[in-house]
Amino acid sequence: ERFGNMTRVYYREAMGAFIVFDVTRPSTFEAVTKWKEDLDAKLSLSNGKHVATVLLANKCDQGRDVLTNNGIKMEQFCQENGFVGWFETSAK
Repeated sequence: ERFGNMTRVYYREAMGAFIVFDVTRPSTFEAVTKWKEDLDAKLSLSNGKHVATVLLANKCDQGRDVLTNNGIKMEQFCQENGFVGWFETSAK
């Protein structure tokens, strides 16, 4: 939120994006749609379409949350919110 009014600078000339949430902190998933809406409002390709955005569920090695345990729900969430897909990740 601190950098919310600066995101346009970070998005400039991007051709795609990753939005990452922490599976061990549900509040980060709650913010995913806010980030996606901000991205779509401030960045588009030269043809006017939104950039391809992938959702990343990070820290999957540190326990499973209910949401990412249900791949069908995650696919549905991605489709409803304009993500091209999602992946589980770990920085480990």
